[in-house]
Amino acid sequence: MKTKNIETLRIDSSRLHSALAELGEIGALPGGGVCRLALTDADRAARDLVCKWMGGLGLSVQVDRIGNVIGIRKGREDAPPVLTGSHIDTVRTGGLYDGSLGVLSGLEAVARLNEAKIETARPIAVGFFTNEEGVRFAPDMMGSAVHQGALPLEEMLGKRDVHGRTVEQELERIGYRGPAPCGDFEASVCVELHIEQGPVLENEGLTIGAVTGVQGISWTEIVFEGTSNHAGTTPMSMRRDAGYAAAQVGFVVRRITEELGGTQVGTVGSIELEPNQVNVIARRARVTVDLRNTDAAGLREAEDVLHAALEDIAASENLELHHRSLARFEPVDFDEEMIARVERIARYEGHRVRRLSSGAGHDAQMFAPHCPTGMI
Repeated sequence: MKTKNIETLRIDSSRLHSALAELGEIGALPGGGVCRLALTDADRAARDLVCKWMGGLGLSVQVDRIGNVIGIRKGREDAPPVLTGSHIDTVRTGGLYDGSLGVLSGLEAVARLNEAKIETARPIAVGFFTNEEGVRFAPDMMGSAVHQGALPLEEMLGKRDVHGRTVEQELERIGYRGPAPCGDFEASVCVELHIEQGPVLENEGLTIGAVTGVQGISWTEIVFEGTSNHAGTTPMSMRRDAGYAAAQVGFVVRRITEELGGTQVGTVGSIELEPNQVNVIARRARVTVDLRNTDAAGLREAEDVLHAALEDIAASENLELHHRSLARFEPVDFDEEMIARVERIARYEGHRVRRLSSGAGHDAQMFAPHCPTGMI
């Protein structure tokens, strides 16, 4: 890279915040926050805006068959680009910065390089990946996983939301089922800027986290089926209560985290009962469990304990049990040199920094097996 002005080159933070605010208006919620579920009309509007910004910066924009969007700034060399980026879809009550900061900060860096007329040796790519959150379509990190060959394209295109719409149908509807093949893109390195989404850095008075890796993630959908009956006339000994079983899952998950300790965490995120009436025994319960651990063996042990407990719960209440994996990703370690580089630069810039693992899944973890990868 040419060094002209590079040591003193700084982003325009005011411009970056303005862009974040403008993007945050799409899907804005009353009282703050953003709802831009993947492949909705709001997601399309956000994609259109970011693609317009990419084009305005002179980036060559490509869209692949799963809807991932990557803008490329040419370098002196015909070589794999340095990749940065994240996602612009959100959960139902998302924040302004989650994902979007990683994408728009990459575009702001490109804008400053353009303004300073700095030509980099390698191309620079800024991307955003489809359905990172996994809220509307499971699993999460779908786009980046397909992009890097961790998930099969055709299977993911067939995934359905709660209304029965497929990923493929919605990509076609919003105009983002692109022509570019998945898996052809190669990055020389990948770095993702992200907010921590947790209390650790703030509680310790730190500015920068040099991310060492990402926890392994296991999502399980559990369905108990029993018998619906009257809440007053049915003796306790004669019940097949799916609601009772659902409640037990919460206790089991908490016990797993306490007994395994370490970095093991667990969450019951969703419970749906049928018929969901105050005076009727539930005949059906659907429960989701999210287990995470930085240790692969620990995560497998947590899954084994959960599955054994589910069998016991179902047997005790004479219920039918069905469960399936919604998503599963092994723990990922980031490149040591990338971690150290984040630390060095942060300290050079006068920031307090510490190493930490990420408790959330990120697109960067899909690139880690294929190129040196890190996160800030």
